[in-house]
Amino acid sequence: MTVPTGLGEPRGPWFVSPVTDPWAAAAAATDGPSGPDGPGRWRRRLLAASAVLALSVTSGGLAGGVVAGWENGPARLAAGLPSPSASASAGVPADLVAAAAQVLPGVVSVQISRGAMVSSGSGFAIDDHHHIITNDHILDGDSLPGTPLNGHQVSVVAPDGRRIVAEVVGRDPGSDIAVLRVSPSAGLRPLVLAQTGSTQVGEAVLAVGSPLGLSGTVTAGIVSALDREVRLGNGGRRTAVQTDASINPGNSGGPLVNADGEVIGVNTAIATLEGAGSIGIGFAIPIQRAEQAADEIIRRGG
Repeated sequence: MTVPTGLGEPRGPWFVSPVTDPWAAAAAATDGPSGPDGPGRWRRRLLAASAVLALSVTSGGLAGGVVAGWENGPARLAAGLPSPSASASAGVPADLVAAAAQVLPGVVSVQISRGAMVSSGSGFAIDDHHHIITNDHILDGDSLPGTPLNGHQVSVVAPDGRRIVAEVVGRDPGSDIAVLRVSPSAGLRPLVLAQTGSTQVGEAVLAVGSPLGLSGTVTAGIVSALDREVRLGNGGRRTAVQTDASINPGNSGGPLVNADGEVIGVNTAIATLEGAGSIGIGFAIPIQRAEQAADEIIRRGG
């Protein structure tokens, strides 16, 4: 039986909210202690709601249990791509439907098998040499280029459902980017990468990946902000693309694409309230930085 690996637990990187404490001044001006409805109570509530970033990785076994429990719930709605008419009624631009159709053939679910345990994330094809970009934190362990991950099998699930063994070309923990390679038989369609400086705040985007193990899931939103400072990977603070497209555990490594089907970022982390899942604040590594890291990895590893 597949059991959780713990990869889905919030384990950073941390995001320091810029929200200030509006009750601090009131508390300082109060002589007596805070009562049950006083500023102390609200300060505790504010602290309890502090936002942190959680790496969007999940255990395949855990995802199976969650999906089974939601058989008639919202997970079922997220399992497929809506029709153009449904998209229009929901306010989703029709060009996003075409973008999804263009992107899905190049997106895979990345799975790490550790005996009975399976952890998963997402990835996407970037060239005709069958290289796949994903997040380094999905692999969560040491590896040598061209070898299985510490003896654990790394595989991808192609859009047609086939499971294909993948080679770890190399990793860059500092940028949280890793590169895999699969055989030509995978038949993946390389995704087009957006040009530098072309991404704009407010433009429509799609997050594509395998949240909770649901391969080929597409969610829509907009670019909420550019150059948002967060701590991604094991390096210092870096800028990221912020989006309100729904990103959940398992989306890590998947593409964030614009309405033209061009990749603008690599979905990497989400902000959550304590005890909750996605709250509509996600972060993606800008594609130019991810591409530079991937090119260096491929140059070193083949």
